Amino acid sequence: MEAKLRFSQKHPFLFGVLLIVMAVALIAGAMAFFGLPSGGFAFSGTKLGQANVYGPIMDADPVVDWLNTLRGDDSVKGVLLRVDSPGGAIAPSQEIYQAVKRLAEVKPVVASFGTVAASGGYYVSAPATKIVANPGSVTASIGVKAEFITFGAALEKLGVKPEVLATGRFKSAGTPLKDLTEAQREQILGLMGDMQDQFVADVAAGRKMHEEEVRAIADGRAVTGKQALVYGLVDRLGGREDAIELLKELCEITDKVPLVEGPVEEKSLLEELIGIRTVELQNMLSAPGWIFSY
Repeated sequence: MEAKLRFSQKHPFLFGVLLIVMAVALIAGAMAFFGLPSGGFAFSGTKLGQANVYGPIMDADPVVDWLNTLRGDDSVKGVLLRVDSPGGAIAPSQEIYQAVKRLAEVKPVVASFGTVAASGGYYVSAPATKIVANPGSVTASIGVKAEFITFGAALEKLGVKPEVLATGRFKSAGTPLKDLTEAQREQILGLMGDMQDQFVADVAAGRKMHEEEVRAIADGRAVTGKQALVYGLVDRLGGREDAIELLKELCEITDKVPLVEGPVEEKSLLEELIGIRTVELQNMLSAPGWIFSY
C-alpha cells in the first residue's frame, strides 16, 4: 500500500513559500508588539537615533513626532539630527526647533549638516548639543523674506479691471490683484522685523551666544561651514561619520550600536512626480498672496 505523502512532500516549493510568509508575519508582529519603528530592524539594547530634516520645511509633524518618539525611548541614548534643507515656513521651523530643544534637554543631540542647512535649516539645528558642518556646507542665512507677485497692471492692459474689497486697509495686503500701498508695505515690514527678532533670539538661546553676536551676522548672508565655525554658529567641521563619533563620545558609547532612522514617509505617486508632499502643496495653495519664510 502506497504511503500517504505529507503536504510538504507533495508541494515542497509551496510549503517553502508558506514558511517564508509565516516568518515575515511573525517578525512584523514582533516589531509591532515591541514598538519598533518601521523601515528597519532595531534591537532592544542601546541604540542611537537619527532624525532627518530634508528639503523645504513646510510641515513639521513627521519630524516632530519622530523626535518625540526618540525622546521617549530610553534605549536611544543620543540622536543625530541630519539636516539638508534650505529653510522653509516659519511656524514649522519653530515647531521643530522646540522639539529639538526638548530632546537636547534629556539626551545628547548632534546636528550634522549636508549640502545646505540655511535659514530654517539652521534655525532647527540651533538648540542641538553640538553642530557639525562640512567645510563647504552652506549655512546661516539668518533672515526673513516675503514673496508675492502682482499682476493687476497686466490685467488692466487686457481690459480687465480688478476689484478687491476688504474691511480694513491692511486686509488686502499682498493680494496679487493690487500693488502694496506704502502703509501696507510698512506693516508687512513690521511683521518681518518681529519674526527676525524671534529668529535672532532663538539662535542666541540655542547657541548660548549674546543676541548682539547673532544680530551682527543676521543680515541674510549665507556662509560656508568653515566660516560658520569662526562665527560660532557651529562647533566642529566634519561629515556625518564625524558627527556620529562625536555623538557616541557624548553618550559615552565605545561599541558599535544600531542606528534607528526616521521619519519614514511614504509618498504617493503624485508626490513622487512633483517632488513635494501633498500637505505642503495644500499649504501653498491655501496661503495668502505673501509667504513669510526663513
